[in-house]
Amino acid sequence: MFSATQSSKSEFLDKARQAREERKGYKERERAATLIQALVRRFLCRCKLQKQIRKEVDDFFQDVGTTKRNALSIFKIARKLLFIFCQEDKLRFEKLCRSILGSMEVENEPKPDILQDNKLVTLYLTMLVTFTDTSTWKIVRGKGEALRPALTRICENIMGHLNQKGFYSILQILLTNGLARSRPSLTKGTLTAVFTLALRPVIAAHFSDNLLRSLLIHIMSVPAVVSHINTITPETHDLLRKFTLFLSREEQCVDICVCLEGSHTLCLLGNLIHLGYLNEKVLEEEANHFVKDLTDMLSYCQRYVSQKKSNLTHWHPVLGWFSQTVDYGLNESMPLVTKQLQYLWGMPVIRTLFSDVLSKKLETQEPTPPPQPTTSQNNLPVKSLFKRAFQKSASVRNILKPVGGRRVDSAEVQKVCSICVLYQTALTTLTQIRLQILTGLTYLDDLLPKLWAFICELGPQGGLKLFMECLNNDTEESKQLLAMLMLFCDCSRHLITILDDIEVYEEQISFKTEELVTISSFLNTFVYKMVWDGILENAKGEKLDLFHSVHGWLMVLYERDCRRRFSPDDNWLRKDLKPSLLFQELEKGKRRAQLLLQYIPHVIPHKNRVLLFRNIITKEKETLGLVETSSASPHVTHITIRRSRMLEDGYDQLRRLPVNSIKGVIRVKFVNDLGVDEAGIDQDGVFKEFLEEIIKKVFNPALNLFKTTSGNERLYPSPTSYIHENHLQLFEFVGKMLGKAMYEGIVVDVPFASFFLSQVMGHHHSTFYSSIDELPSLDSEFYKNLTSIKRYDGDVGDLGLTLSYDEDVMGQLVCHELIPGGKTMQVTNENKISYIHLMAHFRMHTQIKEQTAAFIRGYRSIINPEWLHMFSTPEVQRLVSGDNAEIDLDDLKKHTVYYGGFHSSHRVIIWLWDILSSDFSSEERAMFLKFVTSCSRPPLLGFAYLKPPFSIRCVEVSDDQDTGDTLGSVLRGFFTIRKKEPGGRLPTSSTCFNLLKLPNYSKKSILRDKLRYAISMNTGFELS
Repeated sequence: MFSATQSSKSEFLDKARQAREERKGYKERERAATLIQALVRRFLCRCKLQKQIRKEVDDFFQDVGTTKRNALSIFKIARKLLFIFCQEDKLRFEKLCRSILGSMEVENEPKPDILQDNKLVTLYLTMLVTFTDTSTWKIVRGKGEALRPALTRICENIMGHLNQKGFYSILQILLTNGLARSRPSLTKGTLTAVFTLALRPVIAAHFSDNLLRSLLIHIMSVPAVVSHINTITPETHDLLRKFTLFLSREEQCVDICVCLEGSHTLCLLGNLIHLGYLNEKVLEEEANHFVKDLTDMLSYCQRYVSQKKSNLTHWHPVLGWFSQTVDYGLNESMPLVTKQLQYLWGMPVIRTLFSDVLSKKLETQEPTPPPQPTTSQNNLPVKSLFKRAFQKSASVRNILKPVGGRRVDSAEVQKVCSICVLYQTALTTLTQIRLQILTGLTYLDDLLPKLWAFICELGPQGGLKLFMECLNNDTEESKQLLAMLMLFCDCSRHLITILDDIEVYEEQISFKTEELVTISSFLNTFVYKMVWDGILENAKGEKLDLFHSVHGWLMVLYERDCRRRFSPDDNWLRKDLKPSLLFQELEKGKRRAQLLLQYIPHVIPHKNRVLLFRNIITKEKETLGLVETSSASPHVTHITIRRSRMLEDGYDQLRRLPVNSIKGVIRVKFVNDLGVDEAGIDQDGVFKEFLEEIIKKVFNPALNLFKTTSGNERLYPSPTSYIHENHLQLFEFVGKMLGKAMYEGIVVDVPFASFFLSQVMGHHHSTFYSSIDELPSLDSEFYKNLTSIKRYDGDVGDLGLTLSYDEDVMGQLVCHELIPGGKTMQVTNENKISYIHLMAHFRMHTQIKEQTAAFIRGYRSIINPEWLHMFSTPEVQRLVSGDNAEIDLDDLKKHTVYYGGFHSSHRVIIWLWDILSSDFSSEERAMFLKFVTSCSRPPLLGFAYLKPPFSIRCVEVSDDQDTGDTLGSVLRGFFTIRKKEPGGRLPTSSTCFNLLKLPNYSKKSILRDKLRYAISMNTGFELS
């Protein structure tokens, strides 16, 4: 197909190409061989040279021990060693450094530690200290002074080279590894060298921004570095001022915080605060910048503080749950950082920052000698740990009230506001040491009164109007003013919470009781306005936090006032609030009415709240079908009760009933001792008698389910109730019965100890609840003894107390440990406050924990705890036992029903009312009411709400012969016709029907004597 000539040409070209490729490959192999040979020869040569240099260096250092070499020979050998330096030459480098330092005769060389690593660190630091400053060089002394500028320039070049190579980062690692631990491992000499090296570039550069930034990020963020440095040198080169002014530029502060993140920002914050504590003069001069810097840094951290745990949060010992990465390696040093932070709320810094507030004079009169106290508890020593914090001022001052007159845009007000913002930010950021901050801020006994005086002077009119205007403004100035109010409320609430009654009412520490009235009125109006004007409905963030602060302080004062009055009767009411309007809005589901009832129900008169409570129960009854209607009748539960075994039968038959059945209608049939059914039909009256008798039996201290407090004999669960096999079931049953009585509006004469009622209402779960405040309601003598320990001036350890409580339990001495191992732990001045609270908590909570829980479980199955949120503890007692006010005879007369011929104009009835009003004392009138209704107190809403209504019936014969009203008996009673003189008979009653059975006496004197005898002897009754 192809010619012979073409074939030969192709073969020739292929052979030529192959020959060319062979020549090319040969040349490449030859070049590679040459290159490999060169590399090998170079490697062998280098190894030979390194070996020769190392041998020369080793020989040099071997001879150094015998003869001292000059600096030039050391310089030549150093050049050779540094030329070949690698990891295996570390020991030779160490020897070189020592030779250099020896040749320069350096002074003040840091003393190395025993550990080899620390010895090397010290050596290298000494080298760096030496070659970054010429002051210790022997060569520049005397004739060599002319060389100093050039050598100084060389040192500066060395420092610049070090900074370029990340020198500050290496120093940070060294400091963190040495200081961020429970026991620092760096010696004072090493620490001095590090700090000197860190400062030299900054000073040489005249505190340039770049180097200040590096110093702050890498050195000042090391945990508690200022604490360690302060132990070796007080000289700070005016660093506080430099740092403060640098950070006062917002962009610089943000840059620093972003670089450091949360944990290290907190460490920087602690070091800055410590510098402020050490430089009081600079702090005073730069207070505005200092406060701004700290606030900005805390605000940065606050953005990442979380209220709860999540997948994105980490636990921090100071910040709590934190949404940035936490360096757990810093945890060991956190106690030192916390100690630095505490300087911020220590007395020296507070006095400096709040100097404008504290300089205000409150005393307006000469001090007068205080009256001598009459109570024994005031004769106790008063110089305890807390007493030093809250010493009472010896001067007399006017009561602080809002007066106004200070411009809110003045520099002084702006400064105080910014300081309050700082502390308020600290409270919300440093969540785990919040109580420490509050305690520090309340340590000075005159800070809070003077801050209140400052608040009273703000604005043209002072106080309330200004802050209400701030709520409606979103300016920075308004936010700062509200932050001041918020800080005042948080601190004051904390103070009043930790003060006992003697300190508040008698010694009147920090605040006079009259000032507490003024403050409570201010807070009450402020909270009311926030709720009623609709501000709270849309509040969030800072406004919501403000509301909770003000409301918390208000409720602490209100609860203190409920326990022991300091305010006028109408102090808490809002006269401009119409209850009818409130109830209309509640019916319509208006949010503001619901919030008002939730947060400040005390602004509504008590009678209206009781009406609301009864309406709520009535509505629930209608919902559950427990009310008789035209179309349906409620389910009725019938029980049969033997009078001789009333408690046992009632317990057996009622405890198994469903809750709705107990809330419903229960009919009782009594069986007497002979086993015969008693006459009569129960139309609620017999059940009332049964309920009253049951309650009377279970609350009898002789049964040992409940016992009485010492002094005022009020009831609380018995710690030894376990002698009853089923005592917890009995407590649950008792709770249900008491709940049933309240549900039906039946008042029972059961006076509870207020601490127990507080637990029933759930107040003990409140953040501000204090066991010690409730202790007097259990045992006033025990309370006096405990508070005497608090005020004990000497060493409490001398009293021989331990963290335990010894109790005589049925003849046996039982030791209860307040904490694990408490019987071996001595009570000291440091832990005596904890001991007091632990002891109070044990007596009122731990001892009766199971009994109280069972009672509450039964009680709340009938009474929804939310219904009781609108009442205070004393008001709940009034719900249980009726009003403690004087009996209103006109109201009773108006709502009395007459039977058997009696009427309001009947001679005996006229005598009766005249005797009750003129001849009987208030105690006898109470006995009369108890005789008829089984309760000595009138109903809360008046006798119109007494069920069954109060009744008086004319009787002619004894109870066992009485067959009820007949036409003849009614006519005889009406016309005062008697079968025979009833002078020998006593009045009787049927408490189940609230019925007084009164004979038709012929003389007023006979009626008075018989009635007085009957009520004093508590004459028995039987179902009529």
